[in-house]
Amino acid sequence: MDSEAKWNTPLEQRMQQADGKLSARRKRLLLSILESAADTYYLSSRKMAQRYGVDAATIVRTIQVLGYEEFSGFLTDLRAHFVTRITQYQVMRSTVRKYPAVDEHVLHSLEMDRANLEALRESVPPERIVELARRLNKARLIVVVGVDFAYSLAWQMAYGLSWLGLRAEAPMGSFGNLHHRARALGSGDILVAISFGRCLRASVEAAQTARKQGAWTFGITDVSNSPVARTCHDHWAVSVTSPIHNASYVAVVSALDALQVACAHLESRRALKWLREIEREEDAAGRWFAPAVSVPEKGRK
Repeated sequence: MDSEAKWNTPLEQRMQQADGKLSARRKRLLLSILESAADTYYLSSRKMAQRYGVDAATIVRTIQVLGYEEFSGFLTDLRAHFVTRITQYQVMRSTVRKYPAVDEHVLHSLEMDRANLEALRESVPPERIVELARRLNKARLIVVVGVDFAYSLAWQMAYGLSWLGLRAEAPMGSFGNLHHRARALGSGDILVAISFGRCLRASVEAAQTARKQGAWTFGITDVSNSPVARTCHDHWAVSVTSPIHNASYVAVVSALDALQVACAHLESRRALKWLREIEREEDAAGRWFAPAVSVPEKGRK
């Protein structure tokens, strides 16, 4: 497989491999399904057939040419294709006419957030969170990489871990800065790359560089065949599906909160020591707001 083909989605790879076996009619059908993946990845074979004016048997026979034994396997790869190839424009275009009122769009967004959160327990079970926490607790240095919207997640993760006594940082996401930080890592260090969908080049290449330098790499992404997932030693796949241009980070934030809980309780003595020192420093520095105490004027009754 050439260097470009390996980054194709599994569905694109199957289509490429089966190219000589597909008739022109079936190629057009598959391309139409891929181009409208946002509206097709959840359809049954019967519904999909109705949408394209063919019978269900045609759909089934077409995906069999690609090597799928079950329609469910095709749908899984179609969803992965949708997630990794969708653009912000396409996301909003696919939802803009679905609901006549803005409050219905808002409700739809909240429902998608809830679905993402409910899916988290299956996609990232507690034992996977504890497994990562054990590695982080033993790391010499943790560098968390996130670019654009994902920088807020990288900063939250690194800052939260630093409160527990871990050496963690989230460098600002310019390509050069991330490359230099990744190049300085080595054995005993961990780089966490956070990126979703098609994945940003700076995040993927930072993970590639860190891995070459001997650091252990971990990805937080949304599908198991994303560039981040395929680059890192291990990863979580957390749904960030959203009806608007930016991803929904509800489930990711929840996963990071759970990770900090695991890190803290695996090394509770260290965590308590650091938190106690922080508490004393904050009290001494007067960090928290307190209303000014009014002093009564002399002779005032």
